[in-house]
Amino acid sequence: MSSEVLQVDPPPPLVIGVSTRALFNLEEEHRVFQEEGVAAYIKLQLEREKTVLEKGTAFEVIRRLLALNPEGAPRLVEVIVMSRNSPDLSLRAFHSIEHYGLKIERGSFTSGRSVAPFIKAWNIDLFLSNEEEDVRGAVAAGAAAAKLGAPPSEQCEAPGDEVRIALDGDAVVFSDESDLIYNTQGLAAFLTNERNNAQVPMSRGPFGNFLHKLSVLRRQVGHDEFTSRVRIAIVTARNAPAHARVVHTLRAWGTPADEAHFVGTHAKAPILKAFGAHIFFDDQAKHVFGAAGVVSAGLVPGPHDPANPVIPASA
Repeated sequence: MSSEVLQVDPPPPLVIGVSTRALFNLEEEHRVFQEEGVAAYIKLQLEREKTVLEKGTAFEVIRRLLALNPEGAPRLVEVIVMSRNSPDLSLRAFHSIEHYGLKIERGSFTSGRSVAPFIKAWNIDLFLSNEEEDVRGAVAAGAAAAKLGAPPSEQCEAPGDEVRIALDGDAVVFSDESDLIYNTQGLAAFLTNERNNAQVPMSRGPFGNFLHKLSVLRRQVGHDEFTSRVRIAIVTARNAPAHARVVHTLRAWGTPADEAHFVGTHAKAPILKAFGAHIFFDDQAKHVFGAAGVVSAGLVPGPHDPANPVIPASA
């Protein structure tokens, strides 16, 4: 009999694409670009080529995710810089990356054109950017993607090796099928549907596949069966009895959450601050703007009118 041991290939790494303006604070440079044009922008960037960029909205979560990679072993997380800057202007970004000790070695620089065509080429799981066109292009390419705003004034940088990621439920982790019932038929119909289908798993939403990959990473860096350096929270406007379907769906998917907060009409920001989230994803501008002061927050492109937020919960 053969004594050979079957070798099992490790799961592919979680691959994150991030724009330079999401990773670093380039708001002054962007203002020059918008107000004075390309030539002034290039001149400013070249003058500051050796000046280290300040940390941007995505910096802390990227730093913590990269810190999960074990020394001398295949990477669990890979980060790709994806920028509309020219290759000539890439030097400042990589100079800053080296200064902060980030293990980022790869990137695409497209000289003003959209980076969206390269999402599939890099096998991106999550794309973070301040550019809405690129975010929507990434969604069309099948990646989870979110548009980030300015860095929060109270960003959590507490010591420790955890990375804490919070996600909305409907139209983010889950599909928008239940939201559509609420939006077209009202709260009573929504609650009836959720009661009747409490144990029927929902379909995956735009971040469903990302949650699956994140759950794999959570197991890879777990302390034991129940705790991990990756901590996941679902923060949703659902409340009882609509909460049950969330729990049954996560159970059926095999993607457990460390925390779930069924907030109803309560603001999400205080919950996210208490959780110590390093990033939060929601499809409603109201929740993203409300949370942006205490956590890096990303707006997931969705079907809702920002002026008419969907809150499928009773008061």
